[in-house]
Amino acid sequence: MEVEMGEERAKVIINSRTGTIVMGKHVKIEPVAVTHGNLTVTIQEGLDVTQPNALANGETVVVPKTEITAEEEDNRMFKFGPGASLDQIVKAVNEVGAAPGDLMAILEALKQAGALKAELVVI
Repeated sequence: MEVEMGEERAKVIINSRTGTIVMGKHVKIEPVAVTHGNLTVTIQEGLDVTQPNALANGETVVVPKTEITAEEEDNRMFKFGPGASLDQIVKAVNEVGAAPGDLMAILEALKQAGALKAELVVI
């Protein structure tokens, strides 16, 4: 009998004293909009087609295409598309220089709203 290990459970660990945030690779965000300060983060998911050159004997494949933009303005809405990874969101938030405390507040609100698909552990 063969037993295969399942995927590890998605987790986000927050140390509120030090501002440390550690996350697993399986963390996902459901579509949601978040207001926080003056940050605007938009993540859009789409598909792109990759086609080899005519003499390469390769195959045409469809690949995911993610576009992330981050701006600091008077707009006060985060808009996360379906299947956005937490890694994509963290990168976008970091691009505008948000503090770890800002990200912690956003993560806690996402969990309360049911949009963060991971266990949130605050230590």
